[in-house]
Amino acid sequence: MKWLKITVPILLVVLAGAAFAIYEMTRYPDTVDAAHDKAHTVIIAPGEGFSATARKLQALGLIQSPRKFRLFARINGSHRQIQAGEFQLYGTMTPRQILDTLVAGKVRLYRVTIPEGFTLRQIAQTVSRAGFGDTDAFFNLATDPAVATEQQVPAQTLEGYLFPDTYHFPRGFSQEKIIAAMTQRFRDAISDSWQSRAEALGLTLHQVVTLASIIEKETGDPAERPLIASVFHNRLKKGMRLETDPTVIYGIEDFDGNLTRKHLRTPTPYNTYVIKGLPPGPIASPGHAALEAALYPAETDYLFFVSRKDRTHQFSSNLKDHQEAVRKYQLRRRRKSS
Repeated sequence: MKWLKITVPILLVVLAGAAFAIYEMTRYPDTVDAAHDKAHTVIIAPGEGFSATARKLQALGLIQSPRKFRLFARINGSHRQIQAGEFQLYGTMTPRQILDTLVAGKVRLYRVTIPEGFTLRQIAQTVSRAGFGDTDAFFNLATDPAVATEQQVPAQTLEGYLFPDTYHFPRGFSQEKIIAAMTQRFRDAISDSWQSRAEALGLTLHQVVTLASIIEKETGDPAERPLIASVFHNRLKKGMRLETDPTVIYGIEDFDGNLTRKHLRTPTPYNTYVIKGLPPGPIASPGHAALEAALYPAETDYLFFVSRKDRTHQFSSNLKDHQEAVRKYQLRRRRKSS
């Protein structure tokens, strides 16, 4: 019986320890185990073992007990489900929240904002500055006819078809995938009713995008888009040249910001002071409102507009009124500033 007197206390201690360990493990997943409350970027490499991941989390102070973290993951079977990628984790997160983030693949996303009216070159620069590869590489992809065909774009390049919007991509997202996301956003924006409206106007989708891009570049005050659209529609109906500066600028290689009369007279495929009708393609990426204005212009008899130098325009229905507006808003201002 002597062995019972020795064994029972030991057994009780063991059982108490086991009970405490079980209690600790029931609390552990939902109790913050970090050494601080700071944020850290954690990169999990493809094929990285779970033990290495746990040590990485400990080194960053996001957990203090790799052993408990590994045990918790094995108990719920998550240790083999960790996704590779770049994650933003916080010291305020519990082990369960950290593990759920890694298992769900909730990788850190980087914002890329493409403003309305950006050209392909500007979009390429924006994507590159956000950390997604080289500017020239993106531009070359976007001007490759094979890529345009692959993305179901009815043109030789993607000019006008990379939809202006705010996107969120994970680090390492390829430029090909970025282009696919932007062209898909464009396709999502073009409804069936818009396709029918284009046909009713006698315009192809490419012509609509081209016209919308010109409207986008000419618009200072968003409220004027339908009015500007009406001018271009009216001029097209009458067989008049569009005579819009942004198209001329687009056709000038290495434009220095100074548009001259020589530029206006120099023939290029995009010089609408020389060519009749629309240029061969878009000159920028139009947004939703510009596309809508191209399809649903205001009903006016306007044929001209001139900048008031305050982002708005003076619209005219005849050349006499237009010339008076030019004298009022352009010539007089030039004299005052000279």
